[in-house]
Amino acid sequence: MFKPIPVAIGLRYLRAKRRNGFISFISLASILGIALGVTVLITTLSVMSGFQREIRDRMLQMTAHATVSAAGEPMEEWPYAIETAMKDPRVAGAAPYVDVQALISGVRKQPAIVRGVVPAEERKVSVLAEKMKAGSIDDLSPGSFNILLGSELALWLGVGVGDSVVVMLGETQSTPMGAMLKLKRFQVAGIFEAGYNEIDKGLAVANMSDLQRVLRMGEGVTGVRLKLHDMDQAWNVARDLTEKLPGLYRVSDWTSENANLYHSLKMEKTVMGVLLSLIIAMGAFNLVSSLVMLVTDKQADIAILRTLGLTPRGVMGVFMVQGSLIGIIGTVLGVIGGVLLTFNLERILGVIESTFNITLLPSDVYYITGLPYDLQAIDVAVIAAIALVMSFLATLYPAWRAARTDPAEALRYE
Repeated sequence: MFKPIPVAIGLRYLRAKRRNGFISFISLASILGIALGVTVLITTLSVMSGFQREIRDRMLQMTAHATVSAAGEPMEEWPYAIETAMKDPRVAGAAPYVDVQALISGVRKQPAIVRGVVPAEERKVSVLAEKMKAGSIDDLSPGSFNILLGSELALWLGVGVGDSVVVMLGETQSTPMGAMLKLKRFQVAGIFEAGYNEIDKGLAVANMSDLQRVLRMGEGVTGVRLKLHDMDQAWNVARDLTEKLPGLYRVSDWTSENANLYHSLKMEKTVMGVLLSLIIAMGAFNLVSSLVMLVTDKQADIAILRTLGLTPRGVMGVFMVQGSLIGIIGTVLGVIGGVLLTFNLERILGVIESTFNITLLPSDVYYITGLPYDLQAIDVAVIAAIALVMSFLATLYPAWRAARTDPAEALRYE
């Protein structure tokens, strides 16, 4: 009795049994359509976020969150840069490195990045030591000219631990026979597997001092790699570091170095979200249909309410309340269903595989054998808001049509 009249009547219409059972069926279909759309959208975006997180984490296990490198020449004051970086509470680790593009020759040839590292320092910025399938990072002792290869790179080159490879660098050196590429034979001391194809097929690791000798860099390095407590602060931390160092330096972070992958993953998630939102739109269209049929069915009731003094705005409010409640119920059910489905997706996948004796994510094809998910509260909130807005917009036309009902015309044949 304390509710506004349009709200009270809208709630009563929602609970009351209707003379036309088909209208009730369409209303139920609208609720289920909205709920299904919200459930599918939450689950799909959670799985896509999980795959993005998994790819990002595997990539960043072997690469730096941020790098600071000299502009066009070796970086000589890298010990001071590392000392300065470690004073920043946002920095978890810092290590020097030497990077060079090379052509590695075994049974076959393959271009790759050869990275020179200090084994003791490398543990501070990457998990290379934990990703070794054969050998150890400690085998990269100075002067040994040992090298570690990614698993895919070693497989393509046709080499294993104990074999030797020839590293052909892009730089040339003067010889009595003219300018020739720099060549150096390294011995394969280990094989690592990061679980990310770009790294496993495109990276080789050697001792930094060995690579400095080959490149005649002296004590200089390419730059300093940084590992941070919060990777989203990578650019700011690296920029702040350069402001404390003398000279000019180049700053890059993990988003700029992997810009194509980063933006493509983000674009895929956005496009998939837009496409799956059409499922919610279908539920909203069903809501329009059910409300239009309800307005037609309640012509006499609308006319009586108008004669009792209810304004056209009040009549419009009655059907907007009813349609919005249908949208709210569908959205709540969809959010609950989406969260439950996401948390139990791994179990459902296992049941499907055991029932039909199939493997949906075979380990010999995919690096990721499970089904990762990352249920983000912001995604759930945005999806729920989209569903509620669509449901509200779907009520406008039927409610406006109800408000235009002529009482005399509606009661003529009653």
